[in-house]
Amino acid sequence: MNDPIRVEAPGGFAPLIALGQEDAAGICAAVGPANPLPTFAARPQSPAPLSGQAAAPQVAGPFTPAPFAPVYLRLSGAWEGSVRLLRSTDGGATKFPVTIGGAQWGVFAANACEPVWEDSEAGAELYLELTPQSGTISYRVSQ
Repeated sequence: MNDPIRVEAPGGFAPLIALGQEDAAGICAAVGPANPLPTFAARPQSPAPLSGQAAAPQVAGPFTPAPFAPVYLRLSGAWEGSVRLLRSTDGGATKFPVTIGGAQWGVFAANACEPVWEDSEAGAELYLELTPQSGTISYRVSQ
């Protein structure tokens, strides 16, 4: 486009070989990486939280997170013991502790409220391995 084309109201855009829209200077510019359409990525619907209490060792789950969104874990109560985040991709037949760089991740020995995981694989499931030695652990996994 050698000669700029002014975009007139009420459209705010003009068809070219491809779609164009008004840029910051009010000139018609082709849609592209430098001038993208104003859009936003809709976040997938969040699944129902996984919550409960454990006074004896158990595995809670599954929680099937929506892809590309952080998973939050809240642990509360008066307890001693451990909680470990596990992941499965085969419907829970096998559960693996989550790691980052080969080191343990998602292992807790006290109350917490923080993001613990983000998955990109649709259908992956998360579980909590709850091992209270005393007291009761209240837990909630959510997005």
